[in-house]
Amino acid sequence: MRYPKFKLKDLLYLAIVAILVIPQTRRPIQVFINKGPALFGPSVLPPDNQHQLANYHWILEKDNGDIFNFKDTKGRVVLINFWATWCPPCIAEMPSFQKLYNDFQNEMEFVLVSNEKFETIKPYLLKNNYTFPVYRPLSDFSDQLNVTSIPRTFLIDKSGNVVIDKTGVSNWNGKVVRNVINELITDKEE
Repeated sequence: MRYPKFKLKDLLYLAIVAILVIPQTRRPIQVFINKGPALFGPSVLPPDNQHQLANYHWILEKDNGDIFNFKDTKGRVVLINFWATWCPPCIAEMPSFQKLYNDFQNEMEFVLVSNEKFETIKPYLLKNNYTFPVYRPLSDFSDQLNVTSIPRTFLIDKSGNVVIDKTGVSNWNGKVVRNVINELITDKEE
């Protein structure tokens, strides 16, 4: 009886498939793969493609149970990110949010939103030393921001104009984003 000969490339292919099928190894690989696109920053929308928030009626819950009314951000530069702890592209871009938060936390609002329970979110934040604020939505804001996939991030100027609208992983601590934020912070309200 003759046994089939396996080539090295066949065995390598089977090993890669097995690694991607096993849940414990799949997520780290997916996060690693998403770090490539996370090297690039998002694009700023041209002024004629920007839309303005019609209202700020959105109620969120902080991790300590306090209520956060989004209308309190009116007149400020705001970064909104929709994410989840199970989402590899979200995980890949979180370090860039932390770096941005470290430098701009007193000059703008950071609203990172997840539908997960805080019992899931808090250990993830602690494990990774993330200190940015995370919220859970208590009311719907889909009439303002149509989010159909995550990660999805918006940068909003003081007048409520969506300056950046990015679906997917990105580098939020890059030079372009930092320059735009600096400009938006120093701009007087129109």
